[in-house]
Amino acid sequence: MKARSLLALLLTLGLLASGCSDDGGSTAGDGTWPDSITFGFVPSSEQEALQDNIQPFMDVLSETLGIEVNGVVTTDYTGLVTAMGTGKADLGAFGPFGYTLAQRQFGNMEVLIQAIRYGSATYHGQWMTNDPSLCETAPESGTALENMDEGVVQVGALEAVALQVGVYFGDSGKALGESVDAGDVSPGTSCMADLSKVKGKRVAFTSESSTSGYLFPALQLIEAGIDPVNDITPIFTGGHDGAVIAVYNGDADVGVSYDDARRTLRKEKTDVGDKVIVFNLTAEVPNDVVAASSLLPDSLQNAIYDAIYAYLETDEGEAVFDEAYGWTSIRRAVESDFDVVRKAADALGITEPLG
Repeated sequence: MKARSLLALLLTLGLLASGCSDDGGSTAGDGTWPDSITFGFVPSSEQEALQDNIQPFMDVLSETLGIEVNGVVTTDYTGLVTAMGTGKADLGAFGPFGYTLAQRQFGNMEVLIQAIRYGSATYHGQWMTNDPSLCETAPESGTALENMDEGVVQVGALEAVALQVGVYFGDSGKALGESVDAGDVSPGTSCMADLSKVKGKRVAFTSESSTSGYLFPALQLIEAGIDPVNDITPIFTGGHDGAVIAVYNGDADVGVSYDDARRTLRKEKTDVGDKVIVFNLTAEVPNDVVAASSLLPDSLQNAIYDAIYAYLETDEGEAVFDEAYGWTSIRRAVESDFDVVRKAADALGITEPLG
């Protein structure tokens, strides 16, 4: 790990440690509730922006549970894995890959909550480009790609499960033509292209511990006969919005993110849906999770679940989670649902968090 990254991680862990009280942490495991708990997050967008976005949620949890809930955004997945594993954090909002690695390495946590997005408990990564010549079909505005039984197919933007850039909720449901302060947001553009087109390109990934931003795309490349290290120029941007902006700015020829991370830029870059073209998808993966320390009492875990579910039912909660992670509801997580992620990690030979 580079010195700057290590320093950031140490500073993050110091913050996390200060968020857990000496006599109120979840170290006893005797069924009593601690005086305070720490809820860790990894950035899907800029770290500072996410910290601001989650604070109202932390305030609601504190009030509902009757204990202090401290929210901290770590610098990356590794920071949150280490914090959970060493008992410096009691709850962690993970991508499925980060969770499975953390649980495998430390074993002191259990999956509590799985995110639901627009009725779906799975999602996929999207391959994006700024070069229309990669497309094997003509790019079409107002369209998206979906995984179907017959493979990847192109659908209308309003038919896609994930909320696409340029799509908003109107009085009658989903509609095209979202307007923001900077102007009208261009609908997302998609085309169809084989992953063989990625060879030799500069590819913007998110982080090496991201399921949709690295694990599944890298496995796809290997299955297509492309070495994700030597046959491309990999770039790690640290977040899904970073991968989109790298493609938008031309710093990368191709990028991967969750579907549809282009929305994170729409307020500043209203033409992001035109300039960043989706051309392929990863396989479906289970949605993000909240993991809980095994030492947290069952009664507290149940109360946390109920509080988050109720918050998502409010207009404020829906807005907060849509901005931060795109969650629209939650369900109790099932451990076996993440076996597909473990198998992918094993196929790539990844058994612990990457620095």
